[in-house]
Amino acid sequence: MVVSVIGQDRPGIVAEVSSVLAETGANIEDISQTIRSGLFAMIMLVSIDEDSTSLDGLKETLTGSGEKLGVQVQVQHEDIFRYMHRV
Repeated sequence: MVVSVIGQDRPGIVAEVSSVLAETGANIEDISQTIRSGLFAMIMLVSIDEDSTSLDGLKETLTGSGEKLGVQVQVQHEDIFRYMHRV
């Protein structure tokens, strides 16, 4: 799946998102982040065991964490992300 995080930069964003993923047994396969003019953007490619981890539950948890941090978190299945962003 693809996890994207966008918002004002502040300490703890990467730590919070990666902690939530670790607690669910998700594996971060790739991560890219940048900060420009105080704006934080991060995209993570993450794999989960869909038999033991609810994608909807993970989305809800990450969205809640994002709200606490003041950032927007989106979680999409990789196939949907690729389809939506094809050229």
